[in-house]
Parts: sequence; C-alpha cells; structure tokens
Amino acid sequence: AGVKEDSFNVLDLAEYTKNRPWWRKVFAPSSGSSAEKYNVATQLVIGGVTGWCTGFIFQKVGKLAATAVGGGFFLLQIANHTGYIKVDWKLVERDVNKAKQQLKFHSSGNKMSPEVKSRVDEVIIFLKKNVILTGGFAGGFLLGMAS
Repeated sequence: AGVKEDSFNVLDLAEYTKNRPWWRKVFAPSSGSSAEKYNVATQLVIGGVTGWCTGFIFQKVGKLAATAVGGGFFLLQIANHTGYIKVDWKLVERDVNKAKQQLKFHSSGNKMSPEVKSRVDEVIIFLKKNVILTGGFAGGFLLGMAS
C-alpha cells in the first residue's frame, strides 16, 4: 500500500496580523466600512439595536449614579447639620478657586496632543465611512434613553 503525503500550509498569525488595525483583527481580515459589507436596512437595524441597548443601559446607570451622589450629599448635609462633621469652608473655597484657575489655564492653550488628535481623526474617518450605521446608533441611543 502506498503512503499518502498530506501537505499543509502554515499560516504565521503574528506576521499576518502585524500590520492590521485591531478592529480588522477582531471582525475579519476583509472588513472595511459597514457600507461595503451590509445593505442600508441591515446597517440601520444593527446601529439602532446597539444604540438602544447602549442608551437603555446608560439611562439606568445614570439614574443609579445620580441617586448615589444625591444620597451621599444628603447624608453629608445631615452629618454636618447635626455636628458629626465640621466643614472648613475657607479650605473648600480656596480649593475651588485653585481648580478654576487650572481650568482657565488648560482651556486657554486648547491644543490637543498628537496622540489624541490621531485618535480623533480615526474616529471621524470611521463615522464618515459608516454614516448610516452611526445614524441608526444615534437614533437607537435616544430611544433607549427615553424608554
């Protein structure tokens, strides 16, 4: 009986993924913009569903955070009023003024670092390429916040 030789192709994943962006590694090597992969209705549905889920979760977390902050502030006011806590208002005023000065200093420069600028440009390019998906996401997000 003859021995059959099988030949295997070896794919070096480290070399294959070295020059690819992270989103292409995750979604597929041929993934471009969603406009190239999906029709308009599919893009709107995907964007709308993910936007609604995000908005709904954002609304719930927002309510929880507002309740926690408000409740904490209320408890601190009660503790201050009953004498458990003494607030040094001069120190508070000094720290607030210092924070205002730092905000004025940082906002006067108004220059982005190159890393931030490149990320912002990357996001803008993605949004332009996937405008239908983004629109569906925005609409779904608003519906999720309202529900």
